[in-house]
Amino acid sequence: MACPKLFLPCLLLQLTSLFLVPEVAHGQGLRVGFYQKACPNAEAIVKEAIAQVLSVAPSLSGPLLRLHFHDCFVRGCEGSVLLDSPTHQTEKYAFRNHSLRGYETIDRVKTALEKACPGIVSCADILALVARDIAVSTGGVFYDVETGRRDGNVSILTEARRDLIPPTANITTLKADFAKRGLSAKDLVVLSGGHTIGTSHCTAFSNRLYNFTGKSDADPKLDSNYRARLKLSCKPNDQTTLVEMDPGSARTFDIKYFELIAKRRPLYFGRRTSRRRPNQGVPRLPNQDRRVHFLQGLWSVDGENGSDWRAHRNGW
Repeated sequence: MACPKLFLPCLLLQLTSLFLVPEVAHGQGLRVGFYQKACPNAEAIVKEAIAQVLSVAPSLSGPLLRLHFHDCFVRGCEGSVLLDSPTHQTEKYAFRNHSLRGYETIDRVKTALEKACPGIVSCADILALVARDIAVSTGGVFYDVETGRRDGNVSILTEARRDLIPPTANITTLKADFAKRGLSAKDLVVLSGGHTIGTSHCTAFSNRLYNFTGKSDADPKLDSNYRARLKLSCKPNDQTTLVEMDPGSARTFDIKYFELIAKRRPLYFGRRTSRRRPNQGVPRLPNQDRRVHFLQGLWSVDGENGSDWRAHRNGW
């Protein structure tokens, strides 16, 4: 899909089109304005709800964006991360999903949509629309979201445990895991831009500070000055402290995260790349291309498809 030369919207647009559902409701596939007749105010309702949430809890921007990614990376974009289970055997209970937040926000959006259009808008589409509105609210440029996803009825803890990439993955593992989903190294670079907003627990990267190879050492590819600053916030075995993934810009959807990669200062992406330079083996993208392709990417990994429309009555 060709994108205009605008970095912010297309960075998000790519995330959602890379996890594209090939066929959805009534065999019509995803399209812009899917709810135009059945629920014409759907997108406006989502936008208003998200604006209200961020006005009182701006720190939810990163977690809500992350919800969409974690949903799409297991079974595609079909809302399975939202499903609950009395035996705690669904995706949300996988270890890498324990830190997910924002479920109440999705439930709030779904309640508003159910009041206006009962049984029409799928939770999977809500996650995609919320991600777009988060990006726009934090500095991104508006872009159209294709809708028409079916909600999935299957959510399995072990699949999330298997499919969600750990924060300790090196570049070789990252590229291989993305390739399994039909995503390229360029998609990997682009999608890493989601780290431009939000925070991370120290536990997700503390091995880079204190025990990188199991010998009480630090990651030599992490900038030494940045490492020293992180150690001031993250002491050994710290389980609670949060740090900004994009220091000084963690609530703004911009391109500064990519600048951190070039400076060897990302918390996650690129930490075990070439010894000669941090980004060797990963294609470089022009500024505008990075911003305009982000969420488009997630939509092209297969999710729920078929001819029977299905939307959950509540978020999970």
